Amino acid sequence: KVIRIKDLTSGNPVRLILVFALPVLTGNMLQQFYNLVDSLIIGQLLGVTALTAVSASGWLDWAVLSIPMGLAQGYSIHASQCYGGKQYAELKRTVAQSYLISAAVTVALEAISQTLLRPVLTWMNSPEETIHLTENYLRIIYAGLPVVMCLNVFSGFLYALGNSRTPLLALACATAVNIALDWWFVGSLGLGTNGGAYATVIAQAVSAGICLAAVLKIPELRPQRVDYRPDRIVIRKLVRLGFPIAFQNLIISLGGLILQGVVNAFGFVFMAGYNAASRLQGLVEIAGSSLGSAAGTFTGQNYGAGRMDRVRLGLRRSAQIGFLLALTVGGLMTVFGKSILSLFIRDEAELADQVLAIGYDFLRVMAAGLPMLYLLFVYRTTLQGLGDTVMPMISGFLELALRVGAALLLPAILGYWGVYLAEIAAWIGAGAFLIMVCYHRLHRLTNTVEETK
Repeated sequence: KVIRIKDLTSGNPVRLILVFALPVLTGNMLQQFYNLVDSLIIGQLLGVTALTAVSASGWLDWAVLSIPMGLAQGYSIHASQCYGGKQYAELKRTVAQSYLISAAVTVALEAISQTLLRPVLTWMNSPEETIHLTENYLRIIYAGLPVVMCLNVFSGFLYALGNSRTPLLALACATAVNIALDWWFVGSLGLGTNGGAYATVIAQAVSAGICLAAVLKIPELRPQRVDYRPDRIVIRKLVRLGFPIAFQNLIISLGGLILQGVVNAFGFVFMAGYNAASRLQGLVEIAGSSLGSAAGTFTGQNYGAGRMDRVRLGLRRSAQIGFLLALTVGGLMTVFGKSILSLFIRDEAELADQVLAIGYDFLRVMAAGLPMLYLLFVYRTTLQGLGDTVMPMISGFLELALRVGAALLLPAILGYWGVYLAEIAAWIGAGAFLIMVCYHRLHRLTNTVEETK
């Protein structure tokens, strides 16, 4: 079967961005769907304590797994620029050198994550009711790091060449596998929360295998043996692009971990409600993150081709689409969020009602902040597509400062609402910073490109 790739340097930008973003959005929705089904099965079969333990793993899960995601995104940026500029030999070297870097990082990350897991959970004030469940769950997830690295690297190269359909197919297959294994492992075999972790890792392996099969069928992504010789210039370039994104993700995760520690200190009921809503956070974010992926790839290819006019037009249209999407998604979550949350909560009526009320309050606050979050996704990935991964990393430090500062200060004034607003404060500050930096960067690069013509 022929694997389709897409040149985004010609044609209507809005159509290209939407056509590229739709499979990404669908794939991300499938991924969130199987995450939600995982939560639903655990919540219904094992109860609030088990669901809280799995939900509490969210930021620690992201802190480690976001590093492969960040590195792969850096590889993808350079790959999209090479493809847009028709530099196919450079593209093949990029693929080979990416594999070498990824192998080394995976080994180091596996050792660090497994060693530090228990001390970090203790530092986060994890309750005695959940700490052992969370630890066992995450050890299995971390054991799947090689699979996560492969999945992100292979799918990132496909995205770089305009192919968002194959990753969608991979996620669809992974979703079916994950749901089936969840029911089997958790329900039939009685493996508890560990069963959900096993199901996730196996499903990710299926997805990675499908993406690898597609990569091997694309001549531009098949390196020769000579391309695997360590190339300091290419490695330096990939490290310069990828590591700031990975570090940015790690910094954002650190803020989330501190925030989770504040949440845990409020007690089990508040922790259960907040974490239940957090399981839906990925769902409300996916339209914005999918649009951001499309905007980043569009920017990378057109910047590689020297088409700054198309970069600016693509950014403008992406921002407009993102704002409208945020209003739509936020409205839907406000209307239907409470009903959705109730699906995950099964316990005594009084406890369930308390948990549901807390979760819905947080969900409404998230919905109000979505317009800025969606713009943050668009402007961040546009900067990354232009080859600037340092300023998005600095925005991660800003997110950290605002999220932690608000989480530590606002609860003393506003109580629970101060915790909810900490997330929104981080989005607003980082988003405003990225918007200003992005337009400054575009102005400077546009002048540079015009001078070289």
